[in-house]
Amino acid sequence: MISILVFVLTLGWTHLLFAQAPFYQGKTISIVVGTKAGDVYDLYPRLLSEFLPKYIPGNPNIIIQNVPGAASLIAANQVYNVGKPDGLTIGAIYPALYFQQMIKRPEVKFDWTKFGWIGSTVTSNHQMYMRSDTPYKTIEDVRKASKAPKCGATGVTSTGYYMPKLIEETVGAKFDIVSGYQAGQDIDLAVERGELQCRAFTITAFFAREPFISWRKRNFVHVLFQTGSKRDARLKDAPTIYELMDQYKTPAGPRSLAKVVLASGDFGRPLVFPPGVPAERVKILRDAFNKSINDPALLSEAEKRRLEIDPGTGEELEALAKEVMAASPDVIQRVQSLLGK
Repeated sequence: MISILVFVLTLGWTHLLFAQAPFYQGKTISIVVGTKAGDVYDLYPRLLSEFLPKYIPGNPNIIIQNVPGAASLIAANQVYNVGKPDGLTIGAIYPALYFQQMIKRPEVKFDWTKFGWIGSTVTSNHQMYMRSDTPYKTIEDVRKASKAPKCGATGVTSTGYYMPKLIEETVGAKFDIVSGYQAGQDIDLAVERGELQCRAFTITAFFAREPFISWRKRNFVHVLFQTGSKRDARLKDAPTIYELMDQYKTPAGPRSLAKVVLASGDFGRPLVFPPGVPAERVKILRDAFNKSINDPALLSEAEKRRLEIDPGTGEELEALAKEVMAASPDVIQRVQSLLGK
């Protein structure tokens, strides 16, 4: 009788232990990154993956899976439709993919507002570099040019595409955009070979890695413009898009378009869940993200790797997603025109 009682108590205690074990214990989280390994969009989730586990109850493993292509649209579709809503699949995707949904491209298989937003490592203001051996020294030179400079892009929701198109729409400077490159490194190689002259992408990346560090030292490129509300201290000679719109007296319609487009910078480098992940697991990852991104060890390591940290919370990104997708029909029509639909 005593042995039976001991067995029952042991069995009950075992069940209690399993019930209390953290969900993530013994699990592996996959972060699906929408670009090649080594791209700055890849470097941020890799850095974060080194610190997240210690702030997630159960201390799970984290692996990186690179799924490049179509300005991370392939990765976003994969996370949204293939990833199980169990909290074990995270997407690290481009911030402007909502453009694709706005203009109703058939390739889009997600709803931007239904992603589970975990957080963003950095706000992404942008710049455009131009080879210094070209005649395009200022935006005015581009406006007056008989032949538009060639800029590279991975897809229509990459900064390399929509930023020069926005400049064309707001201040009348035309660019010849060559799209379809797999990743930013491929565009930079094309610039070095002389096939392209320019590329628009984040200021963070421009100061984070090669070849840009060496390029700046030997004045291989210069910066035509930037997108922040004020000039970045490192780019004092490059006007902001807001200064350019004031200079060229841009009307209200294109300014409204610029507001929606530039919101992509506030999405930064977002991490997302597929829809349907239980709320408690979303909270666990949001809390772990917030603690990781403020960890002094992470901040120190980020500085060593030349990665800026300027985070956005999951709650902020969730609200912003709803805001941009509620844009007026006029603005959406302008986005459609901007992206060539």
